[in-house]
Order: sequence, then C-alpha cells, then structure tokens
Amino acid sequence: MPLIIGCSHGAHLAPKVARLLKQPYSGMRTRIFPDGELYAKFQATVKGKDIILVQSFYGSINDCLMEVIFAAHTARELGAKKITLLAPYFPYLRQDKRFHAGETVSVEAVARLMDGALDGIIIMDPHLHRKDSLSEIFSIKAKKLTANDAIAGFIRKRVHNPAIVGPDWESYKWAQKIGEQIGCEYHILHKKRWSSHQVRIYLKKGVDLRRKSVVIVDDIISSGQTMLETIRQLKASGITDITVICVHGIFAENALERIKKAGAKVYSCNTIPNPAEKIDVSAILAEALSGWK
Repeated sequence: MPLIIGCSHGAHLAPKVARLLKQPYSGMRTRIFPDGELYAKFQATVKGKDIILVQSFYGSINDCLMEVIFAAHTARELGAKKITLLAPYFPYLRQDKRFHAGETVSVEAVARLMDGALDGIIIMDPHLHRKDSLSEIFSIKAKKLTANDAIAGFIRKRVHNPAIVGPDWESYKWAQKIGEQIGCEYHILHKKRWSSHQVRIYLKKGVDLRRKSVVIVDDIISSGQTMLETIRQLKASGITDITVICVHGIFAENALERIKKAGAKVYSCNTIPNPAEKIDVSAILAEALSGWK
C-alpha cells in the first residue's frame, strides 16, 4: 500500500490523489531557517512502505528541488521500500543543449540528482525539445503523462464551435491531439523568437477563423509574450472570441492579468496553483499511480 506524501508545493493535489486511490496521505513539514537553509520532516512512518512524493516545482523551485532530495534520501535512510516522485510540473527541462561554451545543460544536471535519489519519476506534460521521451533523460523508471483528455473535456463543455490554435511548432502536438479528440479544426502559427520578451507570431495566409471560437493551447505560459503576440495577431485578423488554455500556468511578471487585458479568457490546469486553474488533473495523476509498479 503506497503512502502519498504531499510536499510543500504538492499539497494542493496530493490529498485529492490519495482520496481517489483510497490510499493513506501525509504531508511534509518544512520551513526555511533565517539563513535560507531548508528544514524538512516526515509526519508519518515511512519504513517498509512505497513512498509517493508529490511536488510541483513553481515559485521557489530550487527550494522545491532540495526538499525532494532531502525527503528522498531521508526516506531511504528510514527504510522506505521504494520512492517515486509524482511531479505535476517539473522544471529545468528547457536547456537540453549547450548553446554557448560554458553553459550548464540543466536537464542533465537535474536528471542526475533525481537518478541518485529516486526509484522512479512521473511527470505531467514535460517540456521536451530535442528529447522524445523521459527515458532519454533519466536512468530511473520514468513515465510521461498528458493533460490532453482533461483539456479536451473542458473545451467540449465550455467552448461552442471551437478551432484549436497552437502558437508555435512546439505546441503543435497539443493543438493537433486536442483538435482530433474534440473533432474540430486545428492550426499552427509560426513564431520567431529573439529573446524571452521579444516574439513575433505569423498567422498562415488563407486561414479564416473569424466565425470560430479560437482556443490557443500550449503547455506552459511563463512570461506570456508568446500568448500576447498570438492574441494580437488573431485580433488583427478580425477574430474576437479568444480563449487561452495551458497545462502549466506559471504566469510570471503578471502575465495572467496582461493576457486577460489583451482580451482573452484564460484557463489552466491545476498543476500549479493560480487564479485561472479550472481544469483538474488529479484523476489523471491517480490513474497513473494505480498502474505504477
């Protein structure tokens, strides 16, 4: 019988997952000392048990990483049988290549930390670029989940006459799969990025979406620049009904309010707590654990 443990940034989902699985739940007790060091303590006995650590890496992501490392090593020391990380959102996957001399390939560094601490890892919609699967990143057992079913179900219920749009080639797999699930048209826009704050989106010629409820889907909204430029281009094409949906709503630099101000409705999954979280992924997380050995 696994013990579901909600880490400091996983407590918004871990109890729901435990209830769905009808498995025991406990939280981690954490605090930050005045000098910035982290204190972490289990509140349940872990000896002889399969431990599921639930942590979503947002906000103070480096503290979140250290908490998981501390928890995993402590569980091992205290006699836990197996330790798995369930990560609704996992960081440091963007930099999977050394673009300039001397750069850290962060995905490799973080993967080694996880490999040394855990027996397995489950991640929802990881932001993979040049990697096709998590097995190319981690040497431990790894599973990739997707929120596509939850997003498609939400669109069916909430959006009339939808057309799915992906703002760039990286989001194409979400736009295509969700469009196919719903049975509606889907399109991909073209993006040119100069920096995290300088993005230009191009709408393909000949595509007329003015009579559609356009739904822009992506995995992550961070600074929101890609979404803002996409909304600007769609509005310039005469499209007025625009909804933005993402899996991971980081919404840095007041991105959520800026996107709303641009004239779009905004919804996200609850992998990261935020005011736009309307799409619950707890059932998908629970289903993944139910078949996890």
